[in-house]
Amino acid sequence: MHSATTLAEPSRPSVADFHRVNRGGGLFSESISQWIGAVFALVAQRLGLRPTALTLTNLVLGLAASVTVVALADDVAAGSVPAWAVGLVALVAWQIAYALDCADGQLARVTKQNNPAGARVDVLCDVAAQIALVTALGATAVAQRPSTPTWLVAVFAGTWMVNLVTSVMQAGPNAASMVTSTSLPVRLAKLVRDYGAVIFLAGLVLTVAPALTLWVIVAFTIVNGGFLLASIAFSARASLR
Repeated sequence: MHSATTLAEPSRPSVADFHRVNRGGGLFSESISQWIGAVFALVAQRLGLRPTALTLTNLVLGLAASVTVVALADDVAAGSVPAWAVGLVALVAWQIAYALDCADGQLARVTKQNNPAGARVDVLCDVAAQIALVTALGATAVAQRPSTPTWLVAVFAGTWMVNLVTSVMQAGPNAASMVTSTSLPVRLAKLVRDYGAVIFLAGLVLTVAPALTLWVIVAFTIVNGGFLLASIAFSARASLR
């Protein structure tokens, strides 16, 4: 008579396991977007999906929302299409798209599917989605206020990408941060550069007060432009030591 040895099945990752490997992003992103992303990553893992599938879904959803905002900007300004409906679609779609953007990295790291090609696709899709979002905000501002200066929209579009560029740079071997404190007041102040919080604000303004989109553009042009100049000064000072 002999005893049979039963091998224990390997434990499957939980939502907490996926969230544990998140790459941050700020107070809003870590508290909301990364948790939603962890749920998406868990579902994707159960379905056998690859991280790139989530990346491309994020791109399609983000582009669709932004194209909808652009296409209906004039109708919203004229009052023939309710602003709240278009804004709500953008608000929800942008948040889901960003959560999927969080999820693809979580899925790749937990399931060991991370590779350079996937990382490149992720960055390129982020660029495409953010170009579309900036276009949507610019189109809304111009539709609501035709006197909006062209140069302002151009500077807004250029400085918006500072967030993405610095995020990519901070993920490399030479990463550095100007403000390393993780205290609550500092994290609250950094919400102005937390992508999840920023697109939530943008979607909220489109929903309840699209006429204020111009001032959103002005505010983020100042924030991102100021951060760019501060980053140049910080890096230049460090390089001259």
